[in-house]
Amino acid sequence: MLKIRALAPCGLAPFDFDLEKGRCAAIMGPSGGGKTLTLRAVADLDPNEGEVFLDGKERGRFPAPDWRRRAIYVPADSGWWTDRVGDHIHDRETAAAFLPRLLLTKDALSWEVSRLSTGERQRLALARALLLDPPVLLLDEPTSGLDEGAAHAVEDELQERLRGGTSILMVTHSREQARWVASALLNIGGGRVREEAP
Repeated sequence: MLKIRALAPCGLAPFDFDLEKGRCAAIMGPSGGGKTLTLRAVADLDPNEGEVFLDGKERGRFPAPDWRRRAIYVPADSGWWTDRVGDHIHDRETAAAFLPRLLLTKDALSWEVSRLSTGERQRLALARALLLDPPVLLLDEPTSGLDEGAAHAVEDELQERLRGGTSILMVTHSREQARWVASALLNIGGGRVREEAP
């Protein structure tokens, strides 16, 4: 279980929240309200106050790289540090078998990052995270640049991960997506984080 206690991302009031294994919470609110800051605070990528626990262990007791492998943050526009997609994937054989689930071919591993469309970049960044099989996924608008078919493929894969026990915090602007994927909703507005029904 992911437990958040008095977490205060920059500019937001402290809040508490529990996310059980196999559950998804959608984060919604106006642009600039602090949705991304909240995800990055849980990932401990930006200054923040409060505590975050995973299965009873406080994140400060994990080495920082270890925590970020357990609670993987996937931004809306992910970074790539070499020219070819496959250089970012450790197990290419597993990746080649997995990519069709996100409507990508195994050939994508040989593509240059510079040739990727926005949607391909998003799905490949998500695949990169999913292949590490983290207990917690922190997703910032994972379907924002996708057509309807690709978005459904991503949502189906997220549902599969939830059934396997992964916990997901996901920023979305789609109330329909929140109802389909999430069992809880964190609404951010006016500098506060409030839990609501999705």
